[in-house]
Amino acid sequence: MNFSSHVRGLEMTRRDMLGGLLAAGAMAMPGHALAVLPTGIPAKDGERTMAFFKTKSGVELFYKDWGPKSAQPIVFHHGWPLSSDDWDNQLLYFLDKGFRVVAHDRRGHGRSTQTDTGNDMDTYAADVAELTDALDLKNAVHIGHSTGGGEVARYVARAKPGRVAKAVLVSAIPPIMVKSATNPEGTPIEVFDGFRAALAANRAQFYLDVASGPFYGFNRPGVATIAGTVQNWWRQGMIGGAKAHYDCIKTFSETDQTEDLKQITVPTLVLHGDDDQVVPIADAALLSVKLLKKGELKVYRGYPHGMLTTHGDVLNPDILAFIKA
Repeated sequence: MNFSSHVRGLEMTRRDMLGGLLAAGAMAMPGHALAVLPTGIPAKDGERTMAFFKTKSGVELFYKDWGPKSAQPIVFHHGWPLSSDDWDNQLLYFLDKGFRVVAHDRRGHGRSTQTDTGNDMDTYAADVAELTDALDLKNAVHIGHSTGGGEVARYVARAKPGRVAKAVLVSAIPPIMVKSATNPEGTPIEVFDGFRAALAANRAQFYLDVASGPFYGFNRPGVATIAGTVQNWWRQGMIGGAKAHYDCIKTFSETDQTEDLKQITVPTLVLHGDDDQVVPIADAALLSVKLLKKGELKVYRGYPHGMLTTHGDVLNPDILAFIKA
């Protein structure tokens, strides 16, 4: 796959290029890090330090917590290999609707600690439990995209009483992605082996290929590539840790969440595009909704895996209606 083939015919101005370079440069400058990193006394376990929370295992999770602290919280869980920035559209939308919005960078992703261990679904969910306990989030709505949907399923299935009101799974990985004797319609393991090989060989190019191709459906005839969207996906991915991202491929492809889905008792909305080339709907949403006690399925014709970005104007009101119902 060649990045230039995906953006052929798209005119990028010098300003577009310069803007992307400046954004990338700003992330690398020491001044940027100082704007968010705690200074002075080191953080203690369980202590909230500016935009970071330190878990019992010593991992620092970057998070955003906007809006009235008395309002109903909505917690957003991002996909691989992205960060809480992938929720910009939704954070602003639901903040404007009066909600308290919370989003974190998963361990090994974004601005959180670049972990070389604990990059598995159990630990992801345990991190969320620690953070939500520290913020004392009650009656929350948890929304997860892709791998984040798996994180939501594992967390909500085990959450303490009163913590969760509803859940939303968007283009989510459950029940399980990889093909096996018990999941014959799954994605062959060779596909995920290819992901690992591409990441190890040239992560930067691999991420460009994913963002400019199947993730947003930019490889489909007649679909115009949005340069800023591609650049933003790449930026988020490259900020995170290569080892954590490598490990997460096994996590999102091989974690069986059948029992998680069965154990969820809160109303759960399942949203999926029928042209998802990353997490095919037939082996994901169409199976998940059958396992949920209170599941509701909504399918979007022709929408891609990254539909929260490309079609946020459609999905956001649908999610809002579910929350208010």
